[in-house]
Order: sequence, then structure tokens, then C-alpha cells
Amino acid sequence: MVSGVNSVVPVLCFRAAADQRMIKFVLMVNRQGQTRLSRYYQPVELSRRAALEADVVRCCLTRKKDQCSFVEYKDFKLVYRQYAALYIVVGVTDTENELSIYELVHNFVEVLDKYFSRVSELDIMFNLDRVHIILDEMIQNGHIVETNKSRILAPLTALDKMADG
Repeated sequence: MVSGVNSVVPVLCFRAAADQRMIKFVLMVNRQGQTRLSRYYQPVELSRRAALEADVVRCCLTRKKDQCSFVEYKDFKLVYRQYAALYIVVGVTDTENELSIYELVHNFVEVLDKYFSRVSELDIMFNLDRVHIILDEMIQNGHIVETNKSRILAPLTALDKMADG
């Protein structure tokens, strides 16, 4: 080390750039447009949520099967996938990678299938707390933090063992 030279290296913060790409919300709705799960990662007033959800659901459910699952919507994008009678819709900033979100949705459903042994709408309705735990293990503050199925299910496995034990 050279004497007289400060050895502290400045660390640059890229938080602002990271915050530009994020998930705004996740919705799970049935074919009738009824919301079965909603998780918001940016504040949205309760009075505006119902209108936003209705508009988003109308936008996605009216699309044909051969149309793209990525939709430009107001100042953000919607990425959606249909699984049987359920649609999962994710609102993301317009700089987010649509394919990564599309894969995240599929991974989410695979985790639900693994936990519930072929998940159904009734599983979602009657175990909403468990579904939220799974989603919270995968997404925190609008950013994907975990995709490994075993790690995602670890807290629920521990809870189930405590309940059985």
C-alpha cells in the first residue's frame, strides 16, 4: 500500500436504476373476472384498485388465444398467462423483461402445483394465506428474489411440520 493514499474505494449505488424495473402488482382472476388474489408492490388507493383490476381483467380476458400475452397498458405493461380457469396477470414497468416475468408466472404455478398437488381455484380461495406466503418468498418489494421451488416452499414445509407435530 502506498503511504498517504486512502485505501477506501468508493462504492457506487445503482439503486435508482434497479428501481426502474419492477413488478407493480400480481393478480389472479377467474374467467368471470373475479379477483382471487391481489398483491400490490406500489401504493394504489383502495378506491382505485377495483377500477384498475376491472380494467386490467377486461383488457386481458377479451384477448384471443393467438394474441401476445404482453400488453401495453397506460404507463406500464401487463404480462399474463392462463391456466385452466385462472388468469395470472402481472403489471410491470415498461423497462421490465416480459419473458422473465412470463417465466416467473409459470414458476409460480409450478410451485403452487407442487404444494397443492395440482392447484385449483378452490385451493387458492381456501388457502389464500399459503398462496401469499409462496408469492412473498418469490417477490419482495416488486423484485424477484427467489425462483428455487424447494427454497420457496421451505417456510410452508416448516409450518406444516409444526402443525402436524
